[in-house]
Amino acid sequence: MNDSSDTLATDATLQLKFIVDLNVGKLARWLRMIGYNTVLFDHRDDKYLIHIALMENRILLTRDTRIMQRRVITIGELKALLIISDDPLQQIRQVIYEFGLNPHHNPFGLCLECNHSLEMINKDNVRDRLPPYVYQIQSQYVECPDCRRIYWQGTHWQAMVKKLEGLINS
Repeated sequence: MNDSSDTLATDATLQLKFIVDLNVGKLARWLRMIGYNTVLFDHRDDKYLIHIALMENRILLTRDTRIMQRRVITIGELKALLIISDDPLQQIRQVIYEFGLNPHHNPFGLCLECNHSLEMINKDNVRDRLPPYVYQIQSQYVECPDCRRIYWQGTHWQAMVKKLEGLINS
């Protein structure tokens, strides 16, 4: 196989966008954690879910077998994946495997809450929004420009990195 087709496939994989049904909601955070644009659909209207997926060219991820029987999915107009497990770690493994995702794509580049790209922010600009201990021991911060959530490489971040490494190595 030539290198240019491998590069094209990798580039296409990096451009994938997802919409996650509420029944696999934690999966959205995992996909965002590894850098994939992922919308969490938290409404009950399946028609609206499908509409958004089609309009935004997103892959639908769900545990709902009835949605998977919709014609738009069975004829291939909308790409969808039926998630097998209830366990979020097994779910992200399934998605990584099924779509050939790169877990090193853009780790911690998106807000886990609202899916926007994170931006570096000066330590002094966030001082009043951090616990004093965190401000003293951390030097680098990123912020979501939309929801204003601040992230830093503390113990929670380190625990997520270990879980990601476990996903990659399993």
